[in-house]
Amino acid sequence: MNRTPLLAEDPDLGIVKRLDLPGNPSAPLAGLDVVVKDLFDIAGEETSFGNPDWARRHGPALTHAWVVARLLDAGARITAKTTTVELAFGLEGRNIHYGTPVNPKAPDRLPGGSSCGSAAMVAAGLAHAGIGSDTGGSVRIPASYCGIYGLRPSFGAISLSGAAALSPSFDTAGWFARDAATMLRVGRALLPSSPPLSGTFLRVGPAWDNADAAVRAALEPVAAQLGPMPDIDPAPEGLDSLFAAQRAVRDRETWLALGGFIEKVKPTLDPITAARCAATKRASAEAAEAGLAIRRTFTARMAALLEGGAVLVLPTSPCPAPMRDADQPSLDIIRTRTIRVGIISAFAGLPELTIPVATVDGAPVGLSLIAGRGRDIALLELAATLNLA
Repeated sequence: MNRTPLLAEDPDLGIVKRLDLPGNPSAPLAGLDVVVKDLFDIAGEETSFGNPDWARRHGPALTHAWVVARLLDAGARITAKTTTVELAFGLEGRNIHYGTPVNPKAPDRLPGGSSCGSAAMVAAGLAHAGIGSDTGGSVRIPASYCGIYGLRPSFGAISLSGAAALSPSFDTAGWFARDAATMLRVGRALLPSSPPLSGTFLRVGPAWDNADAAVRAALEPVAAQLGPMPDIDPAPEGLDSLFAAQRAVRDRETWLALGGFIEKVKPTLDPITAARCAATKRASAEAAEAGLAIRRTFTARMAALLEGGAVLVLPTSPCPAPMRDADQPSLDIIRTRTIRVGIISAFAGLPELTIPVATVDGAPVGLSLIAGRGRDIALLELAATLNLA
């Protein structure tokens, strides 16, 4: 039987479907309303992955994704499925099928993607926390653009069972909140305990150089509150070299994950998404293997750098959110600059937390902290002690 997928109930708010799934009333997250990006399965509901043909092809989910089941067991109430960029393949926050949520902190600007709906709902005060996914920046960037906290956790720290995949060796499940205490509360329900941090902060020079002058001017006084910190370059081969390696690996994985659906179903895609998917088809196994070799070297270097508990400090995004009417060539330039820095944590599987600390031209910008792999809880505990936001 052909089903007509439900489109967004309230696209401006980022709501694909309103829900009311109560959690365990005696568990630690009782009283917390949480919304979930529409690439995580919720039993009995269609998962659209930002595309109606995906929803039609897959039908209602039989079981909850791991993160949904865990949140309910921990006491949270699930109140909505939220908009994602089509196939989670973009950082702008736009979706031609389900709409582009309004950025509550800068309504004339984009909300950021691909976890745009969860970020917008949290920023608007419509949920205490929002679940998203982050492959190359899709939690961190909408958090920065919408003026809220966002965590990309250590790779593999949270199961992605029941989640649609974009690039499996980069995909992570993260979340948003308006305050550090809620971030930590959710983290304690989803993550294992972690080793402590050392209190040493390191300034990532190339990431600061990549940012707009106005962003640097807004964030540097905030970073200075952490105390003196040496300037380091964790990627002497250059961020562009890392970006090329990351793209080779990601594109190969993305085509393996989505190519069958695209070629068999021939879904109606946004032309931008279609072009990005077509590019992944051209990715070679040889280029991906070369990218993986660079990744192994970089991951080992980062592990040694952060082994003692140091924390890297950098701008989350090189600029505030682009305007809603920005042309695609301008957005593509911003996307490249953004991923170039976003891969520092993503390429090595490290946790990165963005904190809302400043504005530029009236729009939010975030400051990011990156810790060693597995130090997620310690990073959240650190944020709860800081008075930066």
